Amino acid sequence: MSCINYFTDLLTKYCTGRMLYVNAAACLSILLLFMGLSIGLKTNKFKGSDALDLAPLIDGHNDLPYNIYVKLNNNLTAYPFEKLLTNDPIWGKRACSTCYTDLPRLKAGKVGGQFWVAYVSCNSQYKDAVQLTLRQIDVIKRFIDLYPEHLQLVKNARNIEVVWRSGKIASMIGVEGGHSLDSSLAVLRIYYELGVRYVTLTHTCNTPWADASTVNDGYAYNLTRFGETFVYEMNRLGMLIDLSHVSHNVMRQVLAISRAPVIFSHSSAFSICSNYRNVPDDVLHLVKENEGIVMVNFYSQFLNCNKFKNATIQDVVDHINHIRSIVGVNHIGIGADYDGVDNVPEGLEDVSKYPSLFERLYQSREGEQEWSREDLEKLAGRNFITVMTKAEMVRNSMSSHPPIEDIIAARDIFQAQKNEGFEPGSCQTAKEWNEVLYSYVINKTRQTDSNDYF
Repeated sequence: MSCINYFTDLLTKYCTGRMLYVNAAACLSILLLFMGLSIGLKTNKFKGSDALDLAPLIDGHNDLPYNIYVKLNNNLTAYPFEKLLTNDPIWGKRACSTCYTDLPRLKAGKVGGQFWVAYVSCNSQYKDAVQLTLRQIDVIKRFIDLYPEHLQLVKNARNIEVVWRSGKIASMIGVEGGHSLDSSLAVLRIYYELGVRYVTLTHTCNTPWADASTVNDGYAYNLTRFGETFVYEMNRLGMLIDLSHVSHNVMRQVLAISRAPVIFSHSSAFSICSNYRNVPDDVLHLVKENEGIVMVNFYSQFLNCNKFKNATIQDVVDHINHIRSIVGVNHIGIGADYDGVDNVPEGLEDVSKYPSLFERLYQSREGEQEWSREDLEKLAGRNFITVMTKAEMVRNSMSSHPPIEDIIAARDIFQAQKNEGFEPGSCQTAKEWNEVLYSYVINKTRQTDSNDYF
């Protein structure tokens, strides 16, 4: 017999009929004990996943829009978002190795806020990257508008929790890769006006002003003077600077000059897995000083650095605890990278599994850091809201600063295109290219004439 059943029998025995008057004191004592027991049982029932009912889970990176582009060329009418797609012939696990997202699983995962990512391939750099990025921003906004009962576009920190409490997923837009900017501050400002709230400075390709993680310990450009201009203008706008994908040198350079907190929207710990997409310990210390946030990635190869062995939920816990040990509990979040990778940990198979991670963290093992309810709420989303709020405060403090009118030197793009094997200037018609292209044509003509002579 359970404790509650036992006390119920006592109440029935002593607190009914005539016995009520004889045993009033005993009855009252039993009632108070019963109430105390009930409250105690409720208190002890807290699970780690309950934190996701108390604070919004904000994931920093989901590539569903790119899957919609690849599979449907952004035709949303053909995407059954409201259906459970686990075994779908097009979107299910067997048919699509990078598909992990639909509405039923988002709700099961208690997702409260999501950055939907406008990503286009590095193959578009120097070509049609801006047009393709605009198409991805457009499909994200149409996607959000198509499901007004479940999703709502959010452009500022204060509305994230408001939207979440209304039962909707606070939906935000990130642009992944500086190649989507085409080295233009004007494009950056237009993206902000369209609702974009973070830009990842590079993807896997270098831009003419910043190096990607693919340079490893080397460098091509590091962060150039014009790259520093981008950092300043993003601070002025209130656009979050995302340092996932950049080289370790660029991480350090940006953190040295940014006035606003930065984010790593989907990165893990380099000390545990030495993939250059991850964040080294010295940079983690700088993130703490900057009051930024590292949102931990779930891609197996960024967790265990093993192409032949799938990661587990324990690997994610290890990365989270390592980052926390350096930056503290106030500077860590979640950026799973669902729909952008083809291998995720056992136990975190899709967007429905976030609660499992929070339950595992709450049940800390010997030697692991303990996670309180408040700690889990911070990890879930409150830390990100704080970072975004502080970036907006920096924006407000710079409101008297005019937009920067600088234009990247045509020679810098010319050299970058040449380094990538392009015919420099073949797609450029802007005024600043006139002199550079004229000199290039003259030099090529002289070389041709010289070769003909000999």
